[in-house]
Amino acid sequence: MRILIATAGSRGDVAPCTGLGAALAGAGHEVTLATTDTFASLARGAGLGFRRLPADPRGHGGAGSGRELMRTAAAFVTELGRGFADAVAEGTDLLVLSATTAPLGWQLSEATGIPSLGAYLQPNAPTGDFPPAVMAARPLGRTGNRLAGRFALRMVDRIYAQAVTELRRDLGLAPLSVGATRRRLDTADWPVLHGFSTALVPRPADWRPGLRIAGTFWPDVDAGARLPAAVEDFLRAGPRPVLVGFGSMASGEGERLSEIAVRALRQAGLRGILQSGAAGLAADTTADDMLTVGDLPHALLFPRLAAVVHHAGAGTTAAALRAGVPSVAVPVTADQPFWATRLAAAGAAPAPIPMRALTADRLAAALGRVTNQQAYSRAAAQGARHMSTEDRPGVVLKEIDRFTGG
Repeated sequence: MRILIATAGSRGDVAPCTGLGAALAGAGHEVTLATTDTFASLARGAGLGFRRLPADPRGHGGAGSGRELMRTAAAFVTELGRGFADAVAEGTDLLVLSATTAPLGWQLSEATGIPSLGAYLQPNAPTGDFPPAVMAARPLGRTGNRLAGRFALRMVDRIYAQAVTELRRDLGLAPLSVGATRRRLDTADWPVLHGFSTALVPRPADWRPGLRIAGTFWPDVDAGARLPAAVEDFLRAGPRPVLVGFGSMASGEGERLSEIAVRALRQAGLRGILQSGAAGLAADTTADDMLTVGDLPHALLFPRLAAVVHHAGAGTTAAALRAGVPSVAVPVTADQPFWATRLAAAGAAPAPIPMRALTADRLAAALGRVTNQQAYSRAAAQGARHMSTEDRPGVVLKEIDRFTGG
């Protein structure tokens, strides 16, 4: 079967799809990853085909207010939609759509007859069990959670309105709103596989049957991959260090955040690894208790750490728990407060520290707790054991078999 996985956004949105694609390719399918040019090397490195999606999320960043975030998100998906159909090669048998690309992919599936399914990294279907992942971390009660979840979907529909209108016109489809399409697919029980662990989010009992949790979709890592020699030397030179990294968040705040991180680590008596990321974190190169690194596979580095300080993106949150190490979550935006609270609820992290409230003293205190109180390590280890039992490839391949008659 020729499968196209379509995703767009930050590295955290794209990298997990490389592992999903590699698993499908290993089962004998021909898999192509459609994403933006920035991540072409990720697709090819995983042995997948690559198809270009237009738009670059880096060109639509820097927003502050909620209204401005909505505006920039709409501009990104509108640009994405204008070339989306071109990314689907003739002969594609199945579309696998991320939450970012699904509202566009639905239209293409309707126009071409190509079946589709969702592969989402966050829960976005309304439920009484918790508030929407992209809006609030504070529980609102079962009725309030469901109402907030429906409101969140309406906001998403507004973001995609122009893109979907243009795409349906270009495909020769009659006008139909994003919300109407979504409701039609819900009625048909359109399948969605969620790439996160039930160690963090148990499946809500009020979800429809087609919404399933498959376990975390891990980024593809080459079997021969190794950590750089400088990192290995640093790890062996003393006690387990703490990694501090904020992924694609906090661009331009590197100097301030680096100072906070180094002060907090030293105040807590810990060695540290600063992962530069979009913020540009960096430690003094002459300091023997600190090391600055770029992108490294979480699967190789995290199990050798004492703790991870991170922005609580879905992928980093899962990777820390999988490694059995505690976290200090410093969420910034979007679904990050949600994952931060899920880590704390699991006992693998203290209460989150919002990025705007981050200080060296608060970070040092949190680091002292997670590295000295064994309850955090025990909870993280329990989460890791739970995750190891989840049959991600089996769940995904069983769903794919529905489209092949297997």
